[in-house]
Amino acid sequence: MIGAITLLFLGVPLMGNAFAQTPAATPPAADTGDTAFMLISAALVLLMTPGLAFFYGGFVRSRNILNTLMMSFVLMAIVGVSWILWGYSLSFAPGLPFIGGLQWLGLNGVGLEITDYLKGSNPPEVLSYAGTIPHQGFMIYQAMFAIITPALISGAIAERMSFRAYCLFVLLWSTFIYAPLAHMVWAKGGFLGLYGGLGALDFAGGTVVHISSGVSALVAAIVLGPRKTHPDRLSPPHNVPFILLGAGLLWFGWFGFNAGSALTLASGTSGNLVTNVATTAFVSTNTAAAAGALMWLILEGSLRGKPTAVGAATGAVAGLVGITPAAGFVTPLSAILIGLITAFVCFYAVSFKHKTLIDDALDTYPVHGVGGTVGAILTAVFATTQVNGGGKNGVLRGNFGELGIELAAIAIAYAIAGVGTWIILKVIDATVGLRVKEEAELQGLDINEHGEEGYNSEFGDRPT
Repeated sequence: MIGAITLLFLGVPLMGNAFAQTPAATPPAADTGDTAFMLISAALVLLMTPGLAFFYGGFVRSRNILNTLMMSFVLMAIVGVSWILWGYSLSFAPGLPFIGGLQWLGLNGVGLEITDYLKGSNPPEVLSYAGTIPHQGFMIYQAMFAIITPALISGAIAERMSFRAYCLFVLLWSTFIYAPLAHMVWAKGGFLGLYGGLGALDFAGGTVVHISSGVSALVAAIVLGPRKTHPDRLSPPHNVPFILLGAGLLWFGWFGFNAGSALTLASGTSGNLVTNVATTAFVSTNTAAAAGALMWLILEGSLRGKPTAVGAATGAVAGLVGITPAAGFVTPLSAILIGLITAFVCFYAVSFKHKTLIDDALDTYPVHGVGGTVGAILTAVFATTQVNGGGKNGVLRGNFGELGIELAAIAIAYAIAGVGTWIILKVIDATVGLRVKEEAELQGLDINEHGEEGYNSEFGDRPT
């Protein structure tokens, strides 16, 4: 499908205009420091996808390690192309309040300009998404978000979904779920965002990334059904060092995810205060991750007797999820509270999930769905213009209405992700099918779906 669409675009003048610049007597130049910062941040966010692959891969049985890794890696290929062809236009081109226009298909008109590419749309004062970096720099940074978001869903459906069905699913999901949500929250004229919308605060993806993927993961786990070994014959994680490696890479890459969302290194002002949103987001990210890991270890040690490495990794990820929507809007002390509260709630959400019959294999909804929801609510509580003059005050600063706006954004994200995912999965199931055969599931997806094994010398966990 992607190949056919690519050939179509190569046959029309759109590609010839992809790098065209609007003539100007003295075109403004991009800021080299900001451009370097954003390209590095984009690379850090891309690194999170292999990090997620190792994080998830350590949890599954050894005969499914390659399939689990591939469910993240393949997103770099699928979305890496679809984002150029249509994803970016649907997400960020001026259009309707709920979806972007088609004028940027194939990056038509998306070049190295730094301003005026949003001229003529409402609100009129917004002329670009990042006024100091090339348009394509902003585009490729957002591409990395679009890549990792559907990869998060793979944790809920691990060890039983057909790889062909999964590839089709993420292509459709990134087009019909991610693009509308990204447009509504982050694009100019979007229904929920700060550029002419309701004014929901989502600095780096609480609703767009974590709630959407978490809710979709829960729906996918329900539609797909449990693994044949669930819940009586579940195996422990086969490689805990992989889990810690993946969590470390995620923590490292998250600095690009959150600090990069400031889109500039420049300082600003809010009243009489000097602000630097990138620095604030960086500090908040590290602080919340540390607080989340500590909270999880404390809960495990006090309730279960022993703090675990898996718990430390999971708690850190929970803290990172919680701070994502708030990173550029809150103080470091608020970040500690967000990390602690999010990890606390996620800990009990994971415990509750294990009491149900829903086979969310790697706890995607309890960590990302619940964590994203808690983080979005806490953003409305702790946000302050003292750290970001472009944001809004939250409940603790007297703006009680922001909580209602945030709850509305959460509800809309839940509805779009939940209903949309259910429809996509039902269509795929009726056409190509969702699950592998029972024999293939028990034997392992590595050899059946990919024709290779992660550990060729190990056969101990294969049924005879």
